[in-house]
Amino acid sequence: MSIELTEEVRELVNGALASGTPMVVATVDAEGRPRLTFRGSIAVFGPDQLGFWARHAEGSTMDNLAANPNVALIFRNPATRAMLSFAGRARLASGAERDRVYANAPEIEQKADADKKGAGVVIDLDRAEGLLGFDADGKPRFFRMTRD
Repeated sequence: MSIELTEEVRELVNGALASGTPMVVATVDAEGRPRLTFRGSIAVFGPDQLGFWARHAEGSTMDNLAANPNVALIFRNPATRAMLSFAGRARLASGAERDRVYANAPEIEQKADADKKGAGVVIDLDRAEGLLGFDADGKPRFFRMTRD
């Protein structure tokens, strides 16, 4: 199966910050130590991509991505009980792609870096899975997609 994020998944990701549930990104530094960061700017970038704006282009997240591009992301909304997990490879965006990452970020995140001094990151997804919630009968609605 290939990855093509559904409209429902897209809405959950793109609305994460507005729903009070910013996503968490996991990276690993050059010494193999894991690091978790909340990211309010994560948005769907393409059918099989996520993107985020890193306001501090020289921050430790960017250092970690330079050392190891493998990332994992998680989303949890306790109100709906939706849980999403993603894994992929991150890369620095440039030019028009960088501008698009910034434009996709929520307005509050853009205002925090109005001079666009940060960095755009695109994540090519290898896996997307999770629980979308429950149907009318209370049965869980799971999904799983992997890159071919």
